[in-house]
Amino acid sequence: MAQTIFYIIITILIVDYFFERILEYLNFRRRYSNVPKEFEGIYDAEKYKKQQEYKKVNFKFSLVTSTFSFIIILLMLFYNGFAFVDKFAHNFTSNPIFLALIFFGLLFFIFDIINTPFSLYDTFVIEKKFGFNKTSIKTFILDKLKSWLLAIIIGGGLISLIIWFYLKTTNMFWIYAWILVSVFSVFFTMFYSSIIVPLFNKQTPLEEGSLRTEISLFSEKVGFKLMNIFSIDGSKRSTKANAYFSGLGAKKRIVLFDTLIKDLKVTEIVAVLAHEIGHYKKKHTLINIIISVFQTGLTFFILSLFIGNPALSQALGVENASFHIALISFAILYSPISTILGLALNVISRKNEFEADKFAGENYSSIELSSALKKLSINSLSNLTPHPFYVFVYYSHPPLLDRLKQLSNIELEKL
Repeated sequence: MAQTIFYIIITILIVDYFFERILEYLNFRRRYSNVPKEFEGIYDAEKYKKQQEYKKVNFKFSLVTSTFSFIIILLMLFYNGFAFVDKFAHNFTSNPIFLALIFFGLLFFIFDIINTPFSLYDTFVIEKKFGFNKTSIKTFILDKLKSWLLAIIIGGGLISLIIWFYLKTTNMFWIYAWILVSVFSVFFTMFYSSIIVPLFNKQTPLEEGSLRTEISLFSEKVGFKLMNIFSIDGSKRSTKANAYFSGLGAKKRIVLFDTLIKDLKVTEIVAVLAHEIGHYKKKHTLINIIISVFQTGLTFFILSLFIGNPALSQALGVENASFHIALISFAILYSPISTILGLALNVISRKNEFEADKFAGENYSSIELSSALKKLSINSLSNLTPHPFYVFVYYSHPPLLDRLKQLSNIELEKL
């Protein structure tokens, strides 16, 4: 049984690796030497050439990093690497909770350190070459240390409680784990911007002026009570612009990257915010939370059916049943189900994006939103011609051309 599970794990990893590489290749090959006719007026020839080069460089870099990670995982599996780390952890404790913390902590730090050179190259070579990177070495190091601290506190805390539930209730642990993770997810959604973001970025209330006035007027028009409008110093890391909506109820807030404020006109920024408000008005945020809660419950329920099977641990070279070792096996075995669920979620997400665009177009301006989307795409060298199958599998947002077509139709309907 253990050997069968081992071969299934290897098969899943191999199929997943080649599936992803084929998709990336198809997406890479879908490019043109000249600006496609439908994108004339969005990219000029020089900018389009730069975008194609950016796409090429990222494709090659992704091939190297993904292949490296794939080989490392296979080596860990064929040479009992997980069993070795587990044995090493046993030198310090036999307590199941502390054992799991040491085990996952070691794996986290080892893989993170191994991948740090790739992260450095991506940030300070690729992103710098194309004019995006603004991150200093000091910021990079501090970000790394803060991420480690959060992983220890949040990740360690959650895994400790989940294992404690398992030790106390065995097969019924999934209910308590489901409640725990769901409550944490809602809490994280509510307070992410006020607790986590300040560790990495400075947020300041948007100053009085034409932009804040225009945002307030639009919010009142659509019946959206918004007191918290912030600007964030995204430019300390990248020139790429963004905006996001977070929180629920009285804790909801809209955050604008300073790069967004710099790159777009006031009316274009409000159009982007109208899109974000559209998500809230259409209850997309609430629906996503509900879907996430049910998906979490399904995952923990299936986990509860298999976690006690010694074969999951034995498949990775550990003779006795072990929660943390079995969790590694389960995560890989569950990945096909996770992929299928991810496809469904992406379909829903793309639908939601169209609805939010429509809300912004009907209640503010489809012309201004179209203009903003074009500028954001140009400034970030976005891929305007993704392969349809790649979009289906990976894209949570519709391609730019599809969004522009819908917004154009909305404008025609107004005439």
